[in-house]
Amino acid sequence: MQHLRYAGGLTCMEVDHFDPRRKNDPVQDYDNLFLASRNCNNAKGTFWPTEQETAQSVRLLNPCNETDYGGHIFKNALTGRLVGATPPGRTQIRICDLNAPHLVEERKLRAGILAVLDQLKSQLKSTNLSLPKELLSKVAEAMGFMIPPIPPPPFTS
Repeated sequence: MQHLRYAGGLTCMEVDHFDPRRKNDPVQDYDNLFLASRNCNNAKGTFWPTEQETAQSVRLLNPCNETDYGGHIFKNALTGRLVGATPPGRTQIRICDLNAPHLVEERKLRAGILAVLDQLKSQLKSTNLSLPKELLSKVAEAMGFMIPPIPPPPFTS
């Protein structure tokens, strides 16, 4: 879910065959072709779970059918690393290299910006001031090009 701007631009994007076993089919179905960053596509390579792995719930998450990975993948708020809560979540993180250093750094940068904004808002609120709308608009625009927020794991007792 990394934006083109941070993935290196369009020249660093590739077409990934979700199921690489279908790569040589004479007719390619769009439901098997996804835009992927070079990092993720190279990391995934020709991986596809074996029958034994599939029986153990190992599979890749399909970004067209599962646009919310919330039940599968969470972010560790302290480290910026992703944590898989299910076998598909753990598989996705491992196979697509979703904890690559540049992705972890981008998630940490986003969290840092949001923390500073929250702190500023809190300080200004006590003086009945607010952040300039133009600043908030520019920050929102810049954040729109970053990896979308990923929730922390739900609280468990």
